Amino acid sequence: MHDVTIEHDICYAKAAGQELCLDIYRPDVSGDVPVVLYLHGGGWARGDKRDFAERLERMAANGVAVASANYRLVPEFVYPTNIQDAKAAVRWLRANGRSRGLSVGKIGAWGASAGGYIAVMVGLTAGDDELEGEVGDHLDQSSAVQAVVSWFSLHDFMTTSYQSPLEKRLQGKTLAAGLFGVDEVAGDNPVVRNASPVRRIRADAPPFLIAHGDCDSIVQASESANLLAAFSREGIDATLCLIAAAGHEDPKFDSVSNLAMTAAWLKAKLEP
Repeated sequence: MHDVTIEHDICYAKAAGQELCLDIYRPDVSGDVPVVLYLHGGGWARGDKRDFAERLERMAANGVAVASANYRLVPEFVYPTNIQDAKAAVRWLRANGRSRGLSVGKIGAWGASAGGYIAVMVGLTAGDDELEGEVGDHLDQSSAVQAVVSWFSLHDFMTTSYQSPLEKRLQGKTLAAGLFGVDEVAGDNPVVRNASPVRRIRADAPPFLIAHGDCDSIVQASESANLLAAFSREGIDATLCLIAAAGHEDPKFDSVSNLAMTAAWLKAKLEP
């Protein structure tokens, strides 16, 4: 395990009158180290880059630097703003990471819950003009990532957004509806369909490490199983880890063994 240096509140872009910032957790080792962009959860409506700071510091202690970034939140900023912000953070890392001892030839994306969805979409949409956006000062840099880690995230809005009339009365609108700024997600909405990762699989996708708790009652584990099946059909390098007796954002995800395994996987995919 390594000691870790933390640099807070680095502005990676300015958009809509606000600064978008990230924190860097870097292991104290010589030479450039692999780096992963981390995106927090919170239903796209809340959360902060310093949430689960111990998780991020422990990842860095395992030898992988973490750049934990804030992104704009709903309801003020709806899809695809959060993805465009994340891509801007990747471009900033490519332009500025080496001066901070980060290896930026290959960059990873990692997220939990809502942040996991953003990380997956960043991994699947390199070069997509709509999702690239024009956020930040480094539009000449690539936003492509070379490895993605997704923890307990949604992957198909066309199935998870369905509610019966009774469910609508009891639960109100779904998370997906809030992401898109609508009261109800229509089954034939092309924007929502194209925003579902399972419908954006591409043969040149980077490798994926997907983790889910088998007792998750907020995002069903079938979401991750279906994403794995979609990757398998295209022959994409993907691994699914089901964590036994774990719920949504369960402490088991931050266990010594799970973080060490995740760091080892990232190093294997990102180191030159």
